[in-house]
Amino acid sequence: MRTATLGPEQRAESLAAMAERELDVLVVGGGVVGAGTALDAVTRGLNTGIVEARDWASGTSSRSSKLIHGGLRYLEMLDFALVREALKERGLLLERLAPHLVKPVPFLYPLQHQGWERLYAGSGVALYDAMAMARGHGRGLPAHRHLSRRHALRVAPALRKDALVGAIQYYDAQMDDARYVATLVRTAVSYGAKAANRARVTGFLREGERVVGARVQDVESGGEYEIRAQQVVNATGVWTDDTQAMVGERGQFHVRASKGIHLVVPKDRIHSTTGLILRTEKSVLFVIPWGRHWIIGTTDTDWDLDKAHPAASSADIDYLLNHVNSVLAVPLSRDDVEGVYAGLRPLLAGESDATSKLSREHTVAHPVPGLVVVAGGKYTTYRVMAKDAVDEAVHGLDMRVAECVTEDIPLLGAEGYRAMWNARARIAARIGLHVVRVEHLLNRYGSTAEEVLDLIAADPGLAEPLSAADDYLRAEVVYAASHEGARHLDDVLTRRTRISIETFDRGTRSAREAAELMAPVLGWDKDQIEREVEHYEKRVEAERESQRQPDDQTADAARLGAPEIVPR
Repeated sequence: MRTATLGPEQRAESLAAMAERELDVLVVGGGVVGAGTALDAVTRGLNTGIVEARDWASGTSSRSSKLIHGGLRYLEMLDFALVREALKERGLLLERLAPHLVKPVPFLYPLQHQGWERLYAGSGVALYDAMAMARGHGRGLPAHRHLSRRHALRVAPALRKDALVGAIQYYDAQMDDARYVATLVRTAVSYGAKAANRARVTGFLREGERVVGARVQDVESGGEYEIRAQQVVNATGVWTDDTQAMVGERGQFHVRASKGIHLVVPKDRIHSTTGLILRTEKSVLFVIPWGRHWIIGTTDTDWDLDKAHPAASSADIDYLLNHVNSVLAVPLSRDDVEGVYAGLRPLLAGESDATSKLSREHTVAHPVPGLVVVAGGKYTTYRVMAKDAVDEAVHGLDMRVAECVTEDIPLLGAEGYRAMWNARARIAARIGLHVVRVEHLLNRYGSTAEEVLDLIAADPGLAEPLSAADDYLRAEVVYAASHEGARHLDDVLTRRTRISIETFDRGTRSAREAAELMAPVLGWDKDQIEREVEHYEKRVEAERESQRQPDDQTADAARLGAPEIVPR
């Protein structure tokens, strides 16, 4: 396997190659399910391509709670199969597939009632741990433990004393969702898949009833391509119905969008060594450790407005602050909020109540010959969804195809990660970086951190942190453009890094420095640098304005005030 590079040359070559020769499988949609489907297909030996209209993970897959979890609350719904499946996937990701990207994270569940609640909640968490261990995928995560109120307050001093009578602590896992998707795409490309972001499907190619490919527009250059494929997989998440409409066929199911928003606050605003999980009247609320920050979320409300840029309203922000403040000794205010992001969950809805499925289940369908649709599901089980989608596509291929092997395919950067982690002090001394910087790189890139370090060796100035976002090195911005498919400033500040939600200025103070670092890689002149910076600043201002609005309609109108694509 070779290390894949998603640079501008590779993107152009991929588009040309996809148009030149018929593919076995063309995947439409570059979120976690689409990327996983491309990896599944190519590692079965299929000639595979994947296209994404905007940036990798630019939709739902960059705006989640960043959790890889078994779905503890689904035990309460008695959906043991879903929990068992998700726990298996969590174990695979932690232990084998992506140990550099997926990490254990502790959660404290405060108990508010004596006696019965500890028994009830404790039984559920014990079953959760037991189900993980039963399949051999619970290794690497500590078992849950029961805490007295005094012990819980030592672990989480931020909690009000009257907010709990005791607590239970358990473990799940987390990752950087957008980084995970970019790594999935690179892994698929390293096995031979062709991949192009900013490549929008504008229609499907038909021969009679059969779908035989797609018309694709290069959003960057305006070029048009006809990409033929024996099977096309629609993995467009909340855009599933829109994509299906291009075929002119009514789907067997519909995908409904549910909005979830998250707040990001500095680590020092909540004094705790553990994350929190709190019950709300509708669901649960997480307070999740995130580097030098906390992520607080989420909401769950219907959304039928702009899918590309779901907006968080003032009411959404107040909802989260009110709920988390109900248990905090020192309440949070609007001034504590560094970042806000909103994402859409793709929930399945049947033609009638009788055919509606549990929101987090997934479905695969073959509505017309040559076209497979996969929708629903949750981030943690993306690999299972991808397997099911390719299994369905294989039925339409006139060849013998191998079984799924992704259970044994580590993602790029996983191989050699633990050895490099053990040698991190020596690596730091060799490069001249603080060991904490090397740990940061290893936990973002795994063993491919060597490629970032190579950039620094060639240009020592890249070892410096960004002046207004010192968690990230200048080399990471260059690497995002040269190796990770970043095409625009927004791609780097929002998804390759998380500067847009981890700084109070939302990344505006880093914008020019980052754009100037990207420019040589992407061939930008001074005018394009100015356009990139101006576009990003307008995007941030539109988001800020939307978050001042009282409801979804006004927030959506304000967010749409920023243009979608930077003009070239």
